[in-house]
Amino acid sequence: MQTPDPSDDTRLTPSRAAGLERLRAFAPRMGARYARGRNFDRGPGAHRDVSVLSPWLRRRLVTEREVVAEALAAHGPEGAEKFIHEVIWRGYFKGWLERRPSIWAQYRTGLERDLAALDRDRRLARDVARAEAGETGIDCFDAWAQELAETGYLHNHARMWFASIWIFTLELPWRVGADFFLRHLLDGDPASNTLGWRWVAGLHTRGKPYAAQAWNIARFTGGRFAPRDADLAADVRGLDELLEPEGLPPVTPLREPAAPEMEAPSALLITEEDCAVADFTPTDLDLRTAARLEASHLRSPRDVAAHVAEFDAGALRDAAERAGVDAPPMRAGVPDDLARWAARAGARQIVTAYVPEGPVRDWLRAAEPALREHGIRLCEWQRGWDRAIWPHATAGFFKVKKAIPRILHDQGLT
Repeated sequence: MQTPDPSDDTRLTPSRAAGLERLRAFAPRMGARYARGRNFDRGPGAHRDVSVLSPWLRRRLVTEREVVAEALAAHGPEGAEKFIHEVIWRGYFKGWLERRPSIWAQYRTGLERDLAALDRDRRLARDVARAEAGETGIDCFDAWAQELAETGYLHNHARMWFASIWIFTLELPWRVGADFFLRHLLDGDPASNTLGWRWVAGLHTRGKPYAAQAWNIARFTGGRFAPRDADLAADVRGLDELLEPEGLPPVTPLREPAAPEMEAPSALLITEEDCAVADFTPTDLDLRTAARLEASHLRSPRDVAAHVAEFDAGALRDAAERAGVDAPPMRAGVPDDLARWAARAGARQIVTAYVPEGPVRDWLRAAEPALREHGIRLCEWQRGWDRAIWPHATAGFFKVKKAIPRILHDQGLT
């Protein structure tokens, strides 16, 4: 089989095999080449200096530990340092949101208010529609909007520029922009997406918003775009005092999931949060039934892109096949259906890989009363990778960064 060019981001097959193929193809570029080129957005089909592994990492078709191990094997701790840091950022954001779950709840309720405002304000609704369609007249922004809608992917630097222009130049609600991303990104992750937009807005790192600058865009797009200074907002002020004058909520203890009882009659639930359930040896369970939860539509009150739902569905099928279980699809509809499904099979516990803050966790929370009524426990396996990173995710990334040598050592990687 011909080895794929890792810059070809059109070959996004939702399977572990495809993710591993891309991982191995990109491994030679995880060192100095990545460090030099990672900030350059070269456009659709040309993202050769970044891995584009995020759709597989998002669903753990390929795990963060595997990716870091590949980087270390190819380049060593110093040579792969930049790449490893970027992988660990994903864990940092997830852990940060786990420590402050109210931030996700605030985003969801705030989005509902913002969408209701669009229904009342025709001019605002028109401006949002033009931005999402790539019809603002700002060439770079419009190209990124169209690339996102067509491919389900954007370079990380382009995501930052896009969010900054959305918030500060176009003066559109940040949560509606975050929702636009979450509905279209193949790697759309509740933690990374929400906190990334908050970071640009100056809500994550308080009072330090990210300003899109014309020279920066011109340089790191290789001259593909050359906006004028006048095209972009000159006055960029963080939204922290305006939207959240009370500051960030306090850090809370990490949630302790209930561990499964191996002898209890069990129902296996496979979700998009971890499609490597074979790692948890579900064959050791007294397994009565299994299902793969199709939950793409929970990302947003608005329509989610078809390519997102298709990738999720394919990833879930691949996960079930590799685990060797018959797991028909279950649409995440009325949450009470979860308890009825497990009870019909005689299961006393539902087992799944850990589900962090986000739409699927919200749905499982809503199902808890019915589960208790039926005497069914919801149990989760949790990866050591997350347990190693999340305790450090209490403030900025620096605390996690300092712990990286210990994390890699404890994970048996160095």
